[in-house]
Amino acid sequence: QVQLVESGGGLVQPGGSLRLSCVASGSIFSIFSINVMGWYRQAPGKQRELVATMSSGGITNYADSVKGRFTISRDNAKNTVNLQMNSLNAEDTAVYYCKWTALGMDYWGKGTLVTVSS
Repeated sequence: QVQLVESGGGLVQPGGSLRLSCVASGSIFSIFSINVMGWYRQAPGKQRELVATMSSGGITNYADSVKGRFTISRDNAKNTVNLQMNSLNAEDTAVYYCKWTALGMDYWGKGTLVTVSS
């Protein structure tokens, strides 16, 4: 029943934009209303890294590499989190994963591939 599903990935040209979305389904996500949701990414040959997170209270955190270009948002009632990505470049190419965290529990989506190429 517990599931995080990402969508919105695909191929985009440098300088373009994409909007990723993640929907968390399952009663646990509603029960633990105090939580953090966010996005991580992993490029080939690299470690998974934080992209952006947002707590249920509205506190955001961004990686330096995406600050000013990406914007995270969420709907607490629907347990969804979005990532608006602008001014994309080749270094943004990666599999993007959605994450939900609360009280020491972590849940991950299966990821969505973002490819930035001309």
